[in-house]
Amino acid sequence: MTTAEKMDRGSETMKAHFAEPKEIEIRQTRRGWCQEIFLGCEARTEFKWFIGENQFAQSLEDASCCCRFWCAPYHPFKMEVKELNTDAEILTVDRPCRCPMGACKCCCYQFATITSGGNELGTIKEQCYFCIPTFKIFNHKEDALYILHQPTCCGGCCVNCCAEGNPCARKGCCKVSFRVYPASQEGNTGGDQPYVGMIMKKPKSALVEIFTDAGAFDVNFPPDATTDQKALLAGIAVFINANFFEGENGNN
Repeated sequence: MTTAEKMDRGSETMKAHFAEPKEIEIRQTRRGWCQEIFLGCEARTEFKWFIGENQFAQSLEDASCCCRFWCAPYHPFKMEVKELNTDAEILTVDRPCRCPMGACKCCCYQFATITSGGNELGTIKEQCYFCIPTFKIFNHKEDALYILHQPTCCGGCCVNCCAEGNPCARKGCCKVSFRVYPASQEGNTGGDQPYVGMIMKKPKSALVEIFTDAGAFDVNFPPDATTDQKALLAGIAVFINANFFEGENGNN
């Protein structure tokens, strides 16, 4: 694939915002927290997107009330990320309904498709696993790009909850990371093996953490990631939030 072909996918708005940054931050709002606490129905998830301290986009989940009430957090949804003030599409995340994750998985895998400007940027697909949920990230041609899972210990059988610092101390409190490994590193991603990027849920205020499932995410891109690969990983952060931190999962 030529350089021109690599850069031709996605909207111009997406290219403008993802060409330069090495990381972005995605902050979930507290939209609908009363509905979730008192009615037990998941509100539509809303995010604000930042490069540094400058907000450049916003997004709101598109899913029916019935799906959110009966099927949360595994309901199908679409989320279009729109440029702030112009509403121009940057990227869209589309996740169908699939079986929930558990201690192991061998079928009916979770997946999502990320598009921009009518072009598919890529997909993320859950893999067969035992103990540690593992995902593989593909480009629009179904070529494997990355492997994604939480840091592990005990020979890959447990999540390493101390990977980002002592969870009982301020440095590591409430941090949950998902590390991005090159696809060529498959079979060698456990323990302290090198990784190239990260999606990390980080704590907000104590009251937000206690009374809502609103989270904030730092997305650190691999050094050699192209513009469309950065947008793909940013969209995957929405998928990670839906699978691990919404509804029943967000309260566990």
